[in-house]
Amino acid sequence: MLRRILFVVATYITSTLLMALQKPLFLVWYASRATEATPADIWGVVWHGLLLDSTTAGYISVIPWLLTLSSVWITIPERIMRGLLKGYFVIIALVASLLVAVDMGLFRYWDFRLDSTIIPYLRTPKEAAASVTWGDLWPTLLLFAAYAALMIYALWPATKIYRAVKLSITTRLIGTLALLLTGGLLFLAIRGGAGTAPANVSKVYFSDNMFLNHAATNPIFSFLSSASRSELKENDYNYFSEAECNEIIQKLYPEKNTSEQTSLRLTTTRPNVVLIILESFGRTITDEHIEGKAVTPYLNAMKSEGIWFENIIANSYRTDRGTVAIMSGYPTHPIVSIMKYPQKAQSLPSIARSLKEQGYTTTFTYGGDANFTNTISYLYGTGIERVTDQRNLSFDAAPAQWGYDDRLVCDYFAREVLELGQSGKPFFSTLLTLSSHEPFEVPHTAFEHKILNAASFTDECVGKMIEKWRASKLWDNLLVVLIADHGLAYPEELQTGDLPRQRIPMLWTGGAVKQPAIIEHYASQSDMAATLLAQMQIDVSEFQFSRNIFAEGQPRFGFWSYNNGFGLISAGGEYLRYNLTSNSITESNADDEASHSETIRNGKAIVQALHQDLIKR
Repeated sequence: MLRRILFVVATYITSTLLMALQKPLFLVWYASRATEATPADIWGVVWHGLLLDSTTAGYISVIPWLLTLSSVWITIPERIMRGLLKGYFVIIALVASLLVAVDMGLFRYWDFRLDSTIIPYLRTPKEAAASVTWGDLWPTLLLFAAYAALMIYALWPATKIYRAVKLSITTRLIGTLALLLTGGLLFLAIRGGAGTAPANVSKVYFSDNMFLNHAATNPIFSFLSSASRSELKENDYNYFSEAECNEIIQKLYPEKNTSEQTSLRLTTTRPNVVLIILESFGRTITDEHIEGKAVTPYLNAMKSEGIWFENIIANSYRTDRGTVAIMSGYPTHPIVSIMKYPQKAQSLPSIARSLKEQGYTTTFTYGGDANFTNTISYLYGTGIERVTDQRNLSFDAAPAQWGYDDRLVCDYFAREVLELGQSGKPFFSTLLTLSSHEPFEVPHTAFEHKILNAASFTDECVGKMIEKWRASKLWDNLLVVLIADHGLAYPEELQTGDLPRQRIPMLWTGGAVKQPAIIEHYASQSDMAATLLAQMQIDVSEFQFSRNIFAEGQPRFGFWSYNNGFGLISAGGEYLRYNLTSNSITESNADDEASHSETIRNGKAIVQALHQDLIKR
């Protein structure tokens, strides 16, 4: 009987050590970011991480414990029992190693440990894999194989401890009690201790350095805990009473009416509108010059002839989230993409629906697969009449990993817009570019750096497309809005949520622009929708979270969210980043505690209001 108990204990201890091994492995894998970590920091990663490592080991040990407990009263031949246990350990090793390897590969792009965010992308594996280069893939595959082999090699010997011998009634009773006690200890490990709060990711956070907190987090626990719960629980992000939250939101997003004072910046209230969503076009790229050579010369040149918005903040870090922020004026929830909830996404207000009601033709063009992350469902549900994507595009050249490159698609889209201009009916046409997405493989050789080279390629394709429109009769009544979906890690040390990574360009150009201007106000990407429609004197009262940038007396700020965190920048440029897991300030450029308190209060109110609105789906 003792050997059976020892088998369960050995399984748990071995599993804990295997989980703990992930910490130094992660630090070695990302050694360039761990160089400033002191020995105390490294020990802190391992020590604090043990809590979730032991929790995960507890989950791994549950099935062996149940089989062992059953064997006390049900005769299971030793050969069959060992076969069952070995099979179980192989499955666990493969699943755990897959999660560890995927997490290790994705962290460089996402800056947070693996969670259920990845699930929607698995529904379209071809598109999800398109971002992966061979240089990313082979180390991940090697890690998967090595870690799986190590887990099997370490866990299989524990099965030799098990012995199937005949037991007396007394031994069975005593053994059952002992195993129940062992199970209770396993439950305590799974729960994360005897405290009031169960195991959760925030329990391993120990530093103001978020990289170290991420390093301490067990990715298997992070994924399973996130995937196994409903991401939209009613009591999550519940910081204020409903009345207090509404009061804060009313100050941040005042009620809108068509008579509010706003400066009219267009020559007409019914221009034809082209929206160009620029993939990964952060300001760190569009402002960059290499040896005096601009990365995006076409965009830069157009600033002087249009309305340039100097301080626009992207609401998130992914295209699906950025698309909704732009087209529906809806900020991003800290942990979920609204496109995962088609019923709610389709109920959002949108530029397309508002213009369709005014008699506009509405189209959307993308060189990849618009089914990715439920995008096509959102587009059709919010007023887009025709979606053109890779499935119904045909060119002589073969598509790249993500789809057809921007040169091909921009040529196609340029012709489509010119044809729409000849139809005699107003139109709203959107283009989502593609080539400036990883892996940044483009037929262009302007810069050695792949990200900059890809951005330069897209800039040239878009610039030449606009030149075609400028040379046509269409131009006089055309408004072209260029805005990025999000920024990215250029320079590479920029992490998700960093303010420089959130700053994006927005430019309005075309013959419908009355006169050039530079707008200095801080604003969110989600404010574009209300600003555009207000210029067209169309009701924007439905756009609760979108503000008219040109309206007088509007609160001036930029809001963004990322993995369970948010950021806010004020009219004066003071900003704060806040982690909702640890309930702590991640970064701030202001020393005023009163300012911190007010900013945190405002940010939490926005998060709460968004969360409650999503729950109503």
